[in-house]
Amino acid sequence: MKHLNRLLSACFILFAALQLNDPDPWLWIPVYLYAAGLCWFSAMGGVFPKALIAGIIYCCLHASWLFISQDGVISWAKEHHGENLVQTMKAAKPWIENTREFGGLMIVLLALGLNLLLILRKRSAY
Repeated sequence: MKHLNRLLSACFILFAALQLNDPDPWLWIPVYLYAAGLCWFSAMGGVFPKALIAGIIYCCLHASWLFISQDGVISWAKEHHGENLVQTMKAAKPWIENTREFGGLMIVLLALGLNLLLILRKRSAY
């Protein structure tokens, strides 16, 4: 898991760097750097379950909002018929931008959830 966390940390740093040209980098750079830091500390043997839980709660709440918002994932799927998300990297259509952001949160949620699960398993093994 150490190697996976190092890889995830590097990916999240890259994701944060890619947000520099995003319409709202002030929101997404901290999210990805938070995930990068927690993955890095987990790779180094750090145990921060409360920080992982806080990140998971934030991701769940924000992802829920992106899912149901007016130009969110549901809108993308139903009203825009699952329009191609990678046709261009410009965020000209809000439903595409929100669906991409939802996907990013799902990746962060998966990484943080996996780390929390492993911590809880280790604690129950003792």
